[in-house]
Amino acid sequence: MNQDTLLLLLTIFVAITAISFAAQAIALFRMAKTTAEMKQRVDAFLPKAERLIQTAETTITESKAQIAQITTNANEVLALTKTQLTRVDALVADASARAKTQIDRAEAVLEDTLSRVHSTVNSVHGTILRPLREITGVAAGVRAAVGHLLKGAPANVAQATTDEEMFI
Repeated sequence: MNQDTLLLLLTIFVAITAISFAAQAIALFRMAKTTAEMKQRVDAFLPKAERLIQTAETTITESKAQIAQITTNANEVLALTKTQLTRVDALVADASARAKTQIDRAEAVLEDTLSRVHSTVNSVHGTILRPLREITGVAAGVRAAVGHLLKGAPANVAQATTDEEMFI
């Protein structure tokens, strides 16, 4: 290779390098400008973000206290409910036992009363109604005898036979 060609090649490479450095400088300048704009935007947004973070931290702190209070209240309500349900269960069990005892007693009283009524009815039948039947039978006999005596002797035999048949 001769020197002129080599010099020409080196000049072309140096020119290409110079053009690439110029392009890089332009790109870096634009990046610096864009970075400055972004910094201004971030600087404008940063106070709002800080206030939002502080508000969020305050809200979270207050919420933690309220959530703790709500949890405590809910646990107390659950414990009270459990205690009350235990009491109600015991009360229902006691009431059921008492009701069963009272029903058993009522059944015993009813059974005793029915047996006494039955005994009384049997006594009435034995001591009152039987003598009444006997008295009624005697009275019917006396009435028939008095009626027969008052009527006198039958006028004919056919009438007497009819009366006897009716008696039998």
